[in-house]
Amino acid sequence: MILGYVLSGLVTGAVFAIMGSGLTLSYAATGVFNFAHGAVGFLSALLFYELNVAAGLPAWLSALVSAGLFAPALGYVLHRSMFRGLAQAGETAQIVATIGLTIALPALGLLVVDLAGLPPADATSLPRGVGPHPAGTFELAGVRLDTDQLITFCFSAVAAAGLWAFMRHTPYGLRMRASVDRRRLATLRGIDADATSALAWMLGSGLAGLAGVLAVPVIGLDATAYTVLLFASATAAVFGRLRSIPWTFAAGLALGVVQNLVAGYTDFLQEVTGLRTAVPVILLFAGLVLLNRSRARVAGSAAEDAPPPDHLAGLPPWRRRLPWALGLAALLAFAFTAPEYYAGVAAQGLVLALIFCSFVVVTGIGGMVNLAQAAFASMAALTCGWAFSSGLPFFVAILLGVLAASAVGILVALPALRLGGRVLTLATLAMALLADQVLFQVDAFSNGTIGWSLPALGFGFADTSDPRVRVVVLLVLIGGVALLVRNLERSASGRAILAVRSAPAAATTSGLSAPRTKIMLFALASAIAGLGGVLFAVSKGSITATDLPAFSGFVWLAVVVLQGVRRIGGAVLGGLIAVVVPELLATWDLSAHVGAILFGAGGVILARHPDGVLTQLAELRHRRRRDSGEAAAPVEPAPAGRAFAPEPVPGPRLAAPERGSAEVAEVAELAAREGALFSMAGVVAGYADCTVLRGVDLDVRPGEVVALLGANGAGKSTTCAVAAGDLPATGGRILLEGADVTAWPACRRARAGILLAPEGRGVFPGLTVEENLRTWLPDPGPAYERLPKLGERRAVLAGALSGGEQQLLALAPALVRPPRVLIADEPSLGLSPLAVRQVFEVFAELRALGVALLLVEEKASEVLAVADRVAFMRLGRVTWTGPRSEVDSERLTAAYLGVS
Repeated sequence: MILGYVLSGLVTGAVFAIMGSGLTLSYAATGVFNFAHGAVGFLSALLFYELNVAAGLPAWLSALVSAGLFAPALGYVLHRSMFRGLAQAGETAQIVATIGLTIALPALGLLVVDLAGLPPADATSLPRGVGPHPAGTFELAGVRLDTDQLITFCFSAVAAAGLWAFMRHTPYGLRMRASVDRRRLATLRGIDADATSALAWMLGSGLAGLAGVLAVPVIGLDATAYTVLLFASATAAVFGRLRSIPWTFAAGLALGVVQNLVAGYTDFLQEVTGLRTAVPVILLFAGLVLLNRSRARVAGSAAEDAPPPDHLAGLPPWRRRLPWALGLAALLAFAFTAPEYYAGVAAQGLVLALIFCSFVVVTGIGGMVNLAQAAFASMAALTCGWAFSSGLPFFVAILLGVLAASAVGILVALPALRLGGRVLTLATLAMALLADQVLFQVDAFSNGTIGWSLPALGFGFADTSDPRVRVVVLLVLIGGVALLVRNLERSASGRAILAVRSAPAAATTSGLSAPRTKIMLFALASAIAGLGGVLFAVSKGSITATDLPAFSGFVWLAVVVLQGVRRIGGAVLGGLIAVVVPELLATWDLSAHVGAILFGAGGVILARHPDGVLTQLAELRHRRRRDSGEAAAPVEPAPAGRAFAPEPVPGPRLAAPERGSAEVAEVAELAAREGALFSMAGVVAGYADCTVLRGVDLDVRPGEVVALLGANGAGKSTTCAVAAGDLPATGGRILLEGADVTAWPACRRARAGILLAPEGRGVFPGLTVEENLRTWLPDPGPAYERLPKLGERRAVLAGALSGGEQQLLALAPALVRPPRVLIADEPSLGLSPLAVRQVFEVFAELRALGVALLLVEEKASEVLAVADRVAFMRLGRVTWTGPRSEVDSERLTAAYLGVS
């Protein structure tokens, strides 16, 4: 008996293993957790069914086309249209965009089936699988299995073994892992991160398609079942730490076995409804809490999810508030003049808007993506209904419901104390699913399928049975939440939240408590969601356990983020859109699939504009005012996650000096005549609206060391980034041996011989020493001969090396495969005197090999000892260039003090 459970569980686990391996592959190679992985599997399964049933193709050929051709092609299209933009976006945008695909892709497939008149996908039946039909059966150790089960298990084993070998023992797999470890550094090492990401998405989607096709005879063609399959597979990926394909595969198999054993041998759990089916969810939460911690930010990089610039900062207060005042007036006018039905639609939208305000608190301000908001709202509504039916006064019941939601929010916040990013997102979703499947199924709490009845709120002269009264009450409550959020942002607590969000370690050393801050945010956000849930139940007149399912949190978060999760206005707009769009589709007699597809299109837009619709509208208005001369442009922060910190000059954007193309060409020609190997002629560059470089002229000859010196903020690091192609130049020319490389991307410049050793440590901390060297060298052996200490630690992760060892590891490939140009940005930063001496010995050796070196260094004594020429920078311009012998103490002091 137990063997039967184990063998059948291995087959189910094989599907988990395949899909989990695809999740691990795409995440390990791109850094994006694809919540749409199950949707890709469903779309492939749907195509398999239609090719087999409608087109009459053999099952094996239908499977080959669906999983081997269509799914990888879909992965490539999604990469081009969405995923490559998401790689540079914050985690919130990544999560929401893939959630949009989760909803849109199945709807698109089903709409095509309807329009083409193909056989409809019946979610209640189980189509045939890939194997022979009817399936053949055989016995193994007394257990009866069929050919579909055998095929599923064999395919999963082959796929997992092939994937592991691909990631660990091929150059493509190494490039993928390097790209996700430090994407910008990978491009500076000549790796085309875009191409490796495209390959990863194709392989990951192919695995999702394979899992979808193999799962057809088990779960049928139910899109929701494939979403559930995604989370079971995510459990396997989590136990593989989203890195190890063998561990993911083993965890997937084990999950299938455990699920079967629990279902077969835990009859005593039948009294707790839903507990046996919630095994994957429980294991997912346990794995997240026990095996994962939030990943620390790489030193020297900008904080993730940096706030967008306030484009309205220069406007008077009345101009900022006028659009919302007009919108409020229009909404009230509509509510009091439109028929009662449409006033009820507006009230329903405002109820959702109140719930959505909780996302502004926890995600917009706190930077934590929480998918349990629907559970908070349902918890408050059910508690209120239970308390009111028990005889408590209605307002006391409402207060009790809000407090219950807040208490659950604090409970959910506990894992947030050690988790972050997408790991926290999965943990909160697991908690919400657990509440849905277990807590809300307890009849004593939810009153079964009947639910609880709730009366309208009365105010003496009116009550909320009138939708117009509901509109007014909800607007007042949303206004109160808006004031609360505004005061929170401007208070000491708000500053503490921003500090904990952007730099947790620094906040802790400053005496701020990150746990207390997170708990406070979760408690406040869950209370707001709970109040919205109670008013949802009051508007409906009753509440049941199925009115606010956990998966609603998926759609809710996506709607708010698409509008702008950092603003209350985004929550209000999102709530109204979430109600009005389905109403319009029904009125125009359009398929409900159209709304889901439009929702997915919003995810594509989000990949290009991560800050949402409201921020984009504000930016467009700002640009119009700037172009008309009405207002100066504010300084904008650099994009989130930039590896090189910008050095902007405070103030509005300053125009670069007027320099015609003839003058730039003359400078470039002069540099070429003087034998320069690498030249920058009239280069202009900056970050967003802030110009940093204002016409930089610089050249380096073969076998020459040029030291670039200047005060902090002069533009030295920006010059390095532009020279290497990490930051595009907006003007001027960059030449390599006379060839114009201005338009070349960083990976192409690296392959042509322009190598940048960035500020900090130019290593991939998640790769071993040997793997770091192999990203640039076909054979690391000569590097070990030159630097024996690296050879002794070849199997050690680079992140575990000392600072000096990491810097030597970053420079070691240049000794074996010398570049034509080496650009080093602060190479001695944080190193001991002995390590600094070793690094500059490497520079001297490279100079002897004919390499052109451009060194940016704060420690003037070390760099001047090896420099042939010196260039001083000030305010984005090279103000003086000359031989080392002409540098005196007065000129050096002036350069570092930033004075003329």
